[in-house]
Amino acid sequence: MILFYLIPAILLGWSLGSNNSSNVFGPAVASGLVPYKKAITISAILVFVGSVVGGRNGLNTLGTLTNLNIELLSLALFCAFLTMMFMSLIGLPASATQAVVGALIGVSILKGDFNSSILTRIFVSWIFTPIGALLFAFILYRLLALIFRKFLGVTAQDRFLKILTWIAICYSAYSLGANNVANVTGVFANVLFTPSLLLIIGGSSIAVGILSTNKKVLYTVGKGIVELDHFSSSVSILGAGVTLWIYSLIGVPVSAAQATIGAIVGVGIATGTRTFDTSTIMKVIFGWIGTPMISGLISLAVLFLIQLLS
Repeated sequence: MILFYLIPAILLGWSLGSNNSSNVFGPAVASGLVPYKKAITISAILVFVGSVVGGRNGLNTLGTLTNLNIELLSLALFCAFLTMMFMSLIGLPASATQAVVGALIGVSILKGDFNSSILTRIFVSWIFTPIGALLFAFILYRLLALIFRKFLGVTAQDRFLKILTWIAICYSAYSLGANNVANVTGVFANVLFTPSLLLIIGGSSIAVGILSTNKKVLYTVGKGIVELDHFSSSVSILGAGVTLWIYSLIGVPVSAAQATIGAIVGVGIATGTRTFDTSTIMKVIFGWIGTPMISGLISLAVLFLIQLLS
């Protein structure tokens, strides 16, 4: 029976990996800088390592958000999984954090209570994640561009770019695991298994999801907002990775999608780009606003249906 409760968490981890992996290597793959198969393989390994080594701080945040029992926690995760699948189906990057929090609050409205101080911390992080990523990417671009263009020859530039890209992908994958594994199994931190086992289960499911990355989301992130050259795409990945890593240290799971979009915009501004695909940006913003709302509504509808049939 305990394993049955874990099934929604595993499904959510898989959908998180499939949807959010585009934030790790989407710009680099879409720009043709790195091959797709190599990117998903290395990212899957590093996201698991990040989950197990750096994911512990975020477990307690979601674990103490509500006072729901294990059955309702499992139901909330299943509703979050349905939300992530819907967003992947329409090709939009979605936040697993927002999906999980929306579902937990939706279930809590009918069946429990939630910690308002932790919820406030999470809401504030949703605002500052894209802003922070934009600033990090802008600063990183200006610093690295100075080295890249003024102190390196053509041959050295090519070598520097390849090294930078793989460092960015590995670091970003590690940060994604460290930050987002709490979205998968964090709700069970105080009710099921040890923290180490929860991190292993969550990290494994995300890694499997990365191996089946949603390509529609990948190209939305990689090319839909602004066309990036190879150097810019690498810096945007690095900027998003720094943002996710900082929040993993704080212990607040945040949106990898928000971090990546913020980083892409930051790089675009640093390069002097003033033309962004506003229609794609509006779709992404809809994903940010719509994900917790859709997840909350799905959880309310499913719980109401269960009560009606029981």
